[in-house]
Amino acid sequence: MEPHPRDPGRTAWALPCLLLLALPGVGAQLDQNFKLQQPQDKVLVTAGETLTLNCTISGMAELGPVMWLKGLGSGNKTVYGQKGDSLPRVTRAVVGSNTDFSIHIRNVEPEDMGTYYCVKFATTVTGVQKVLQHGNGTEVSVQAKPSPPLVSGPEQRAMPRQSVPFTCMTGGFLPKEIGVKWFKNKDPMTAQPPQVTEEPAKSYNVSSTVMVTLQEDDVRSQLICEVQHSTLPAPLRGTYQLSRTLRVPPSVEVRAEPSPVEVNKTVTFTCHMKEFYPAKMSVSWLENGIEIKEENISRPSELPRGLFELRRQVEVQATEEKNGSTITCVVVHDAQAPVNYSAVLWISNPAQGGPSKGSQMDTDDMLIYIVVGVVCIVLILLVVAILYLIRTKQIKAGKSSPSARLHEPEKSSEATTQESDPNNLTYADLNFDKERKTIRRMVEMSQQSEYACIQTNQAPNGDDNLTYADLDMVHLSKAPKRSAPRPEEAGSEYASVQITRK
Repeated sequence: MEPHPRDPGRTAWALPCLLLLALPGVGAQLDQNFKLQQPQDKVLVTAGETLTLNCTISGMAELGPVMWLKGLGSGNKTVYGQKGDSLPRVTRAVVGSNTDFSIHIRNVEPEDMGTYYCVKFATTVTGVQKVLQHGNGTEVSVQAKPSPPLVSGPEQRAMPRQSVPFTCMTGGFLPKEIGVKWFKNKDPMTAQPPQVTEEPAKSYNVSSTVMVTLQEDDVRSQLICEVQHSTLPAPLRGTYQLSRTLRVPPSVEVRAEPSPVEVNKTVTFTCHMKEFYPAKMSVSWLENGIEIKEENISRPSELPRGLFELRRQVEVQATEEKNGSTITCVVVHDAQAPVNYSAVLWISNPAQGGPSKGSQMDTDDMLIYIVVGVVCIVLILLVVAILYLIRTKQIKAGKSSPSARLHEPEKSSEATTQESDPNNLTYADLNFDKERKTIRRMVEMSQQSEYACIQTNQAPNGDDNLTYADLDMVHLSKAPKRSAPRPEEAGSEYASVQITRK
């Protein structure tokens, strides 16, 4: 074709228009044989996978693109378009095909859920696109696996017998239903009901909390959070080592060997820290508040239970001026406040001051001496009391048996004479009880006794002017005469009557 004589570019401009008008289908009605097929009704896809949506056309139709839309109406969203307005994750399944308009959506996300439509548009002469035909729609459901469970504990370590919370979290799962279980080692635990929340991306998160009372043996224990979901072939597990939370303080003992020590000898002080966790430990020595340098520094050793122990030693020269010095072991465990443990340096038989080995008495021996002394005193008091009671009974027994005794001297052959012997006297001992006797008692006594009746007469006038008594002996008892008993001086009152024989 030759160019226009006055405007060479006019022919080139008119040609496309003529060709456009000559193309079949432009301005024509829809071919009765045109078909758009979208066979998928519902599709379930797992998040992260690739989704394929199928759409094919057949027959002739008006000029216009085939597009994929998410939803219809004013709220729709273009997923794929032939003019390059597709989403980054969407590609054609068969590139360049005029009949197969299936697409792939890579790395499906929960927000990809919805209904997708394959739509055939027709472009009018004025350039406006109108829907010529669309499929029935494919409802896409997305299921998402929960993320690996994350178990978290307290920010600071806790002591044994303290109760602390632990939390298990997972998210990004669909559908909403999920199960959470807790275990300590292999033992199931009771936890609070899980809390499920929805994310803006239409997925869900869950949080579960359990309270654990720590024990010293939990150094090797672990918590297990087990998550069950419909998208999982097997439960997911999250673990937490309780040693990350546990702190076991040490029991500390400080001793000196030997003790007491001789002058100018070396004494070794040992600071023994037992069963602690974690192993982080700082130890220093002080002598009367002044730091001592430690030559050999040992490291903590692990025990079968997972705890640690540590022995630190320092040597001190036992000079006389150091007698009674305080040696202190300063222990700092796991950046906690320092704790002091002390022992005293004793020197045996120092020249000046200080306790000597011979002068120190063991506390147990002192207690034994005290107990023995107390027992001896009690026994002495008991013996004195018994003797006193026996003596008291003897005195009362003597007073309770009053008597009247008559004593006559033995008559010899010389007694037949009428001469009076001033030494040959008759006397009577009269014993009287202070108590008043009954008539029955007096009768009983009279049946076994002799008594003397003392009759007093007026004394004759004489130079001596003496008072005297005539004693007449009367036997009232038929019992044979008994020898006179000895007077009971301690328990009786008696009167002696001496009568000079005429």
